[in-house]
Amino acid sequence: MFTTILAAGGAAAGADANPYGLAAALREGGLISQSVFAILVLMSIVSFYILFSKLFEQQKIMNQAKRVRQGFWQSNSLREGSAKLEKNSAYKQVVDDGLAAQEQHTRLTDPVEAHDWLHGSLARSEAAINSKLGGGLAFLATVGSVSPFIGLFGTVIGIYRALVKIGASGQASIDKVAGPVGEALIMTALGLVVAVPAVLSYNWLQRRNKAIAEDLSAFSNDVLGFLASNGAVRPVAPSVGTAKPAPVKATATTTTAGQTGGVQTRV
Repeated sequence: MFTTILAAGGAAAGADANPYGLAAALREGGLISQSVFAILVLMSIVSFYILFSKLFEQQKIMNQAKRVRQGFWQSNSLREGSAKLEKNSAYKQVVDDGLAAQEQHTRLTDPVEAHDWLHGSLARSEAAINSKLGGGLAFLATVGSVSPFIGLFGTVIGIYRALVKIGASGQASIDKVAGPVGEALIMTALGLVVAVPAVLSYNWLQRRNKAIAEDLSAFSNDVLGFLASNGAVRPVAPSVGTAKPAPVKATATTTTAGQTGGVQTRV
């Protein structure tokens, strides 16, 4: 998107026949317009970097969740299952924190309910993972809220410059106001171009984070049940479907008198 704009600006700079392109508007706008443009471009670059890096991070955790569902609960113990997970897996962190909390509970001198101690430790582990996933999203929200106003600031400066030129010349000729007004409209458009992708990215990433948090919370609850029951309670792995026996149809029996006086049975 910005490549097209910059290409158009470069073409305008190379062709003196079009004095109203992006490059010409930035030259005419001076330091203020150039600063506004640079800030908006920088905000857009950082926003897209956050978007793609968070998508990669989220997809990594989603893939980890698939592997957990496939074989983790088939292990004989949590330590054995944890050894099967990746070193930096979020689910491995939850399991290891739960096992560490179980060991710490035996060393406590104050009487604390084991369930409450384990639940608190697992909740802290979840919160740490969710906090890491949410890193950078505040910047996207800020960009979505602020960038239209930054563009509007450039717009106000451009309109002000147009009014100054009108007052200095004494007449509102199109050649006097076209440059500043065009610069003002460009700044407004750039503010919207930066804001809209940032808002959409923020909402999309938040929705994916919510789905990950729900799955992680369910896994944490399963770990808590396993620890609190010494392995007696664990999720049931989906079994291979077996063919159900066909339902037995009810049979009706009727009797009719035979020609020889016997009884015939017809099913």
